[in-house]
Amino acid sequence: MRLAAVLLAAWALGGAPLPAHADPTETDSDLAAADQYYAAARQAIAAKQWEEAIARLRKAEVRHPDHADLQNDLGYAHRNLKQFDAAFKHYKRAIELEPRHRGAHEYIGEAYLMVGDVPNAEKHLAALRAICLLPCEELTDLEKAFAKYRR
Repeated sequence: MRLAAVLLAAWALGGAPLPAHADPTETDSDLAAADQYYAAARQAIAAKQWEEAIARLRKAEVRHPDHADLQNDLGYAHRNLKQFDAAFKHYKRAIELEPRHRGAHEYIGEAYLMVGDVPNAEKHLAALRAICLLPCEELTDLEKAFAKYRR
């Protein structure tokens, strides 16, 4: 059981008060709040500073090698530098860690289109169709990428 859930349960049962730093809504995916390198990397990605993002993400990766969002961000930064082998490696790792990671499926699908590998891109489009029972942004974006590719 996660520490935040345990602390919240103890507090709800009248136990000790929650420590000021405990956030019961924090999830593992909110790495930016917990890791300064990841937070800096997210800022570099927003600014399209791909080399800086990769440098910061590599530092965060030392502490969090099995974080799917971090692996997806590494793939995204490498893809924007046209470093497709590295991008595919990180996207695949993100999907290995979290098979239903919508962002990784979208981005790897787009990367496959960028290198002209339509069959592999279609696999990730199909995966998103299975994952997104309701419309989701990642599926819509990959469908748009396919439409643009086919023009």
